[in-house]
Amino acid sequence: MSETNEDFTTDQAEREESGSHPYGRYLEEFEVGAVYKHMPAKTVTEADDHLFCLLTMNHHPLHINDVHAQASQQGRNVVVGPLVYSLAVGMSVSDFSGKAIANLATDELSHPHPVFHGDTLFCESEVLEVRESKSKPDRGLVKVQTRVYNQDGVLVAEFKRTALIPKKNPGEPLPE
Repeated sequence: MSETNEDFTTDQAEREESGSHPYGRYLEEFEVGAVYKHMPAKTVTEADDHLFCLLTMNHHPLHINDVHAQASQQGRNVVVGPLVYSLAVGMSVSDFSGKAIANLATDELSHPHPVFHGDTLFCESEVLEVRESKSKPDRGLVKVQTRVYNQDGVLVAEFKRTALIPKKNPGEPLPE
């Protein structure tokens, strides 16, 4: 026999009304120029990197073979780029796309510096654009530029993302 809690709800709006931490933002809550410093930071372990490589079938020896990596120009294993991107996206969900109807695009992804096992990644997103949908009054588009830094403050990845975000008050114009 299982016990259930009849007061339990999975509806995020109800959870937030109860005092739970808001997850994501509505369209009206974004402001061009705002910068969100995402928490928590993440230290990338060798196990994280190897598991991601194996799950995605990326068996490049620079990522999973110590002997090969030692002979490379970096002299050690390099964390696979899609893992760095995926971590940054995940770190930004609470602040950016937590209420998203859809993630629409990723543009201009670059990795200007390698990430190594043991590096700790810090992530921030700057709001570049906020605009209402021309066809649906209950939503709009938000574009951000996300930057990822290592523990030394070195930029290791950056990209732009666009998401379709619901309005809290459909029908009302965005504040100017």
